[in-house]
Amino acid sequence: MPAVAQMDHSKMGHGGAGHATAELKDAKGVVKGKAMFMEGKDGLSVMLKAEGLPPGVHAVHIHTTGACTAPDFTSAGGHWNPMSKQHGKDNPAGAHMGDMPNMTVGADGTGKFMAKVPHGTLTGGDHPLLDADGAAIVVHATADDYKTDPTGNAGGRIACGVVTK
Repeated sequence: MPAVAQMDHSKMGHGGAGHATAELKDAKGVVKGKAMFMEGKDGLSVMLKAEGLPPGVHAVHIHTTGACTAPDFTSAGGHWNPMSKQHGKDNPAGAHMGDMPNMTVGADGTGKFMAKVPHGTLTGGDHPLLDADGAAIVVHATADDYKTDPTGNAGGRIACGVVTK
């Protein structure tokens, strides 16, 4: 198992109804990272650790469909947006629930981040992430500009992982 798959579960919890994971792979099926989702009283916490990605700043988004068909991962659908907002934390009419912070990947190809999705749930509530068609987490080729609807000019999808409980 790649080193990237080893995560400190004590920071996010594990097991139980409030936990899900996603193994991110590139278009060739090579594991590029692991994401963990932990449900709490104030929403979802998301932790992502990645390796083997191009150095630079990359957009990360939660997408509406639990499918990651290579090579372009468009099967993951658009951004998770159950409240019909516009894209981007800097957009006065935004943001999608699936809008995440950008992740900086170092010269060694590794990156990590933690983010919160206020009011997000995995399976309960008004807007569950894991609905009938599931969800995916996607790393994009370039940075999100945090305002351009619908994608933040984030470029192509370079890694994708289906969220599973």
